[in-house]
Amino acid sequence: MSKVDLGSDFSTAKQKVTLMITLREMRKDEFANYCNYFIDDYSHEIVANYGHAMDVAIEMAKQDLNKSFPNGLEKNAHDLFCIDAKLEGNNSLPTLVGYLWFSINVDDNSAFIYDFYVYEAFRGQGFGKLAMSALETRLQSIKITQIKLRVAYQNKRALKLYQDAGFNITGINMSKILSM
Repeated sequence: MSKVDLGSDFSTAKQKVTLMITLREMRKDEFANYCNYFIDDYSHEIVANYGHAMDVAIEMAKQDLNKSFPNGLEKNAHDLFCIDAKLEGNNSLPTLVGYLWFSINVDDNSAFIYDFYVYEAFRGQGFGKLAMSALETRLQSIKITQIKLRVAYQNKRALKLYQDAGFNITGINMSKILSM
């Protein structure tokens, strides 16, 4: 898959700012940092949503990551991208603002987003919307007709982003912890 650039105007009350993001394949030297972020972030989500102890949640997050990327970034059915942005005042190098992990199911022409993360310092600035638009453009170019994902109920910011991007709620996951 090739890289997709997508620019968009983003207006603020103070001034008009042009944002430009690039979705690019993650490099091998970036994978360890992603793994550290993912295990920490996902293990906290597992604790919050399913009530597991942190040590169990960390192990579960590691297992999910290893199952999807058994060879690191080499020859997987999953794609792991970096979201780079050109920032005001930084005319030379793009800045890493987030990550996007998805896979494609050719049987039903769909993609599933496993992880979509924008660093906290860059949230609320339009980078998430641009990244989602760039992904849609990329997937449409290879005849993918649907994007699926799961979002935690308490993640209101992500839920709003997805709904604003045209996603519909198709179900609700529920769980109950049984006492022993």
